[in-house]
Amino acid sequence: MKKISLLILVAFLAASTNLFCQNVDDKEVKIKISEYKKDPKGPYQQIMWFCPDGSKVPPKQRCPEKGGVQRATYKAWVDSLASKRHIFLGQILAATKYENFLDENNNYSRLKQYQLEKYLEDIDNGWILRRAKYYRGAFQDEDENEWGAKFLSWSLTNNNLDVNRFFLLKQTFRYVPHKAENSNIQKVRAISMTISDTVPEFMDLRIKIHGKPDASDLKQVKDFKNKNGSKYSPAVNASLDELIAELEILYKPVDWQSLNSFLKPLGETSEYAKMLQTSLDQIAKANTVSQKISIASSLLLSVRKAIPGAPVKTKISLLDLSNRIEDLIFIDLPNWQTTTLAGVLEKNYSLSMAAAGAGYIELWEWNKISHELRPPAATDISVEQLNNYMISGRKVVEWSAAMIRANYGEEIKIFEGFEPMTTGFTDNMIRSSILLQLGQSVSNLGNFINTKLALSNKVFSIPGQSNIRGINPGFAKGELVVADSPDGIHVSSDKIYIFQQPPADLKPVAGIATVSEGNLVSHVQLLARNLGIPNSVVSPENFEALKAYSGNQVFYAVSNKGTVVMKLADNMTAEEKALFAVKNRSEEKIRVPVDKIDLKQLKVLNLRQVNASSSGKLCGPKAANLGQLKLMFPENVVEGLVIPFGIFRQHMDQKMPGSEMSYWGFLNAAFQEASQMESVGKSRDEIDKFLLGKLETLRNAIKKMPLMPSFVSDFKSQFLTVFGKPMGSLPVFLRSDTNMEDLKDFTGAGLNLTIFNVVSEEKILQGIKDVWASPYSERSFQWRQKLLLNPESVYPSILVIPSVNVDYSGVLITKGVSMGTDSDLTVAFSRGAGGAVDGQAAETYILQANGKNILLAPSREPTYNTLPLTGGALKQQASFDKPILKTENLIEIKSFSKKLSQKMAETKSMQGPYDVELGFQNDKLWLFQVRPFVENKNAAGSLYLESITPKVDETKRIQLSEKL
Repeated sequence: MKKISLLILVAFLAASTNLFCQNVDDKEVKIKISEYKKDPKGPYQQIMWFCPDGSKVPPKQRCPEKGGVQRATYKAWVDSLASKRHIFLGQILAATKYENFLDENNNYSRLKQYQLEKYLEDIDNGWILRRAKYYRGAFQDEDENEWGAKFLSWSLTNNNLDVNRFFLLKQTFRYVPHKAENSNIQKVRAISMTISDTVPEFMDLRIKIHGKPDASDLKQVKDFKNKNGSKYSPAVNASLDELIAELEILYKPVDWQSLNSFLKPLGETSEYAKMLQTSLDQIAKANTVSQKISIASSLLLSVRKAIPGAPVKTKISLLDLSNRIEDLIFIDLPNWQTTTLAGVLEKNYSLSMAAAGAGYIELWEWNKISHELRPPAATDISVEQLNNYMISGRKVVEWSAAMIRANYGEEIKIFEGFEPMTTGFTDNMIRSSILLQLGQSVSNLGNFINTKLALSNKVFSIPGQSNIRGINPGFAKGELVVADSPDGIHVSSDKIYIFQQPPADLKPVAGIATVSEGNLVSHVQLLARNLGIPNSVVSPENFEALKAYSGNQVFYAVSNKGTVVMKLADNMTAEEKALFAVKNRSEEKIRVPVDKIDLKQLKVLNLRQVNASSSGKLCGPKAANLGQLKLMFPENVVEGLVIPFGIFRQHMDQKMPGSEMSYWGFLNAAFQEASQMESVGKSRDEIDKFLLGKLETLRNAIKKMPLMPSFVSDFKSQFLTVFGKPMGSLPVFLRSDTNMEDLKDFTGAGLNLTIFNVVSEEKILQGIKDVWASPYSERSFQWRQKLLLNPESVYPSILVIPSVNVDYSGVLITKGVSMGTDSDLTVAFSRGAGGAVDGQAAETYILQANGKNILLAPSREPTYNTLPLTGGALKQQASFDKPILKTENLIEIKSFSKKLSQKMAETKSMQGPYDVELGFQNDKLWLFQVRPFVENKNAAGSLYLESITPKVDETKRIQLSEKL
């Protein structure tokens, strides 16, 4: 009997193990969260003693040595979720290993998840702890505070977080309990949100509290309760009382001298205490709120600069001081009312400085932009200068919001899969910080400029029009789709999309706008610019306002100066309607030239054997132009191999399995049948669906295609000769290089496959077939269909180059893309390999011909790729405390650009401007690609697009004393 019971137990344990080994999907997590909200123990199992030696004993026993902590254990499912998906629910700090909670190897994910959970608990009545907060002994505040204080001290001793993760560290000091005075700003927002979810008539007050908070909120909430409290439940009235209590704390008279309490912890005679005392003395003498906040902003920046050199104990006090200064600035800001142009410039400068002090932008970024924001000493200012002030202020707001997204974006995305409320975390962080008032002040400046000069975006009637800016010119008409993410959305070429972030692999659309633009020279941006697809950037507030118009037919236009128009299609003018009538009649497609193609070249070529004249004949422009670069800059271009068009066609002439035709015959038969369908009036959608089905069949067949032994032998031989190592011992890139790329009016950037850093012989040979198959993917086909008359006539060659494990890489455009200036350069770089081309938040500069380098955006990409010799890619964590490009790099890029233009002109190889992919390894410049930079001339030159940006006299002077 005992033996049978044992077998049953073993079987049960095995079944349980199998259950836990299965993947845990978001749907299951969502169900469990719903259960935990109703469970008196929430995510916890039972109370235990956690002993110093790592053991656990029941609550009525004692640990064998002193120092044990009594707290709850997690349910088995919660532990399983942590193990399988690295998702941590209901985290209790006491007895947690410091290094596990910091979670440095996973980009501090567990630390960030703790902060997300605290936010969810605030806005959702405890979230999964809704009932478990009454579970006695689950955790002890005293133990949590003691652990928190020790953890923060440990984190400052063993890591460099105060330099390379300052923003995350500062937020950690807000969330991790350690007996510091905590801000109640976010609590006020959370309670008001909870009330409005239950009481719809409270919504206007919630919007006021979230959007324009000030001391009047307290009276309005009291009045609301006095008027309506009798008809609400006790729970609602309790929430109103709690909100009133928190508002009374928040809006008690701002006492800057309360910072005196930090003097003793800082050591009253120390340089840090003296710094604080000096500022407090200045604030005490200040006559206006603006003066006090300006002094406090300067103090906040000084505190940040002082932290890295301070002793650990002092660092803790300085970080708590930093948070307290920021809170006092936030509370006092509504009292700073700007009435003149000079006042708003002063406010923008002070709050931008505070943003740097609070960690929303890095110190080097502040050093780059501070001079652009410093108020002028003169009594008047030109229109051009004033517009530059507005642009610089907007940069700080955008960089700051991007800092939050970069730090928490990945964890938000994970949590959104099972808890949609997580979406509000970024917005909550922005609106409960000084960024709220900074954004409003910059917007006020933009509104002043627009009114003064009769300049204005006309995007429906939404507020904050000055926060919208165009990137790529063009016009479109179609259904508007506003969505947080492009994931899971089937995009259509006749719709206009607004996303939080741009997709890395955009399919053809009529128009696009995003909250985050990525960067100016990503493949998505280049394709949009090339095809005249209107593209703009909107603020988070604009994004929310535009959701009301989603699903409507709209007209959308972006001028070549960045003016944006969006209106209901029913409200289009006769001139706007005529745009589409003209477009339909005159729209021209391009024919891919195939008359000069040489299909007789059946041998693998050395990159040195091709040059610009080989493009469209032996190979595509990637290889041809890189061969040309190799001739011009031999020390800066790697060796390479080229698999020409002829070898692809030779393989395509083989009989296709399961068919009486060759691969090439199958392709052409599909397009012939599609042409017949068109002739009998079949719809475009029906024809495309047919073709995509056929191309999928072809693509899968090519991937399984047998490679000819003669080609494999030749390829291996050339690999050894050119690279000096046998195939299988050197990592390489395989880059698709078709005859449809870099045509006169079509760039084709990023449409086809690149095989990334492969080593093994098997993967290289399979990669060749995968690259040959990639032009027949849905995305590549749809872009070709949009512009090409003969999309079936695509021939892929392949460029094979050894991997260069660059420190940073990116794109150079020999034109000022954002400003439309021919004499300037645009540079966008990201850390690691493959930088800037896939929409990363890249470090972007305009290098002006006058020698001035303007930082358009710092990098906000939290990870980057490195290329190990074993193949594949390793993700590394990035910090933002230093710029990617050094001054010497920018000098070298300028020098190279000048030489490139000269040599291209001498050889007549290619007309500029140029789009160059390049990178630096140990400060050596490596060149990977050059192509023409193609813009849509029709969009850029449209008379209508010119007309929506009124001409202004940029030299006109405006008095700084002028009223807003």
